[in-house]
Amino acid sequence: MKGKLFGYARTSKVEQNLDRQIDQLLEYGVHKSDIYTEQVTGTKREREQLDKLLDDIDAGDTVVVVDITRVSRSTKDLLDIVDKIKSKGANIKSLKDTWLDTTSDNPYNDFLLTVMSGLSQLERDLISQRTKEGLASARARGRLGGRPTTKKQDIERALVLYDAGDLMVNDICELVGISKPTLYKYINKRKESEVIDKWYIKLSY
Repeated sequence: MKGKLFGYARTSKVEQNLDRQIDQLLEYGVHKSDIYTEQVTGTKREREQLDKLLDDIDAGDTVVVVDITRVSRSTKDLLDIVDKIKSKGANIKSLKDTWLDTTSDNPYNDFLLTVMSGLSQLERDLISQRTKEGLASARARGRLGGRPTTKKQDIERALVLYDAGDLMVNDICELVGISKPTLYKYINKRKESEVIDKWYIKLSY
């Protein structure tokens, strides 16, 4: 039995418009009531509408996106999403990235997903190796004098490592050269900013 078409559209900023993505999904045949939308940066872990969509789909359904950048934060994230969809017996299709189409039995699609999975593991291994080397180098040098002034790029790097979820907070702080209170301060500031963004979105509708 053929399932339903579901659409997912996302923009990174509140001021960006979702209309172009929605129009393409409608043109493909997705009903307007079955399109899930949200305005949140792709680097954030919390994507409420995407999570709701993944909960709502059933076997035979197909999730349609305009392109993979709308649905995933990274190669690993994309593969995790594809696995969740396939585990429910559903499919995913990208209108722009035609190779991402699990609705057919084309072995080329499975081959590309396998290659991407290998590349994703390689990427994680390289990050892990560089991180360990960086920590060893930092420990070998030791700390001379007081802690240097925290730079914006240090905070951004620490937040990226924190979001990746591969390192303990202590290791992130040691590698980047910032204190735990400083890191948590910026994590909390980011959360407060996200809350404000959500209220802004609600008020805009």
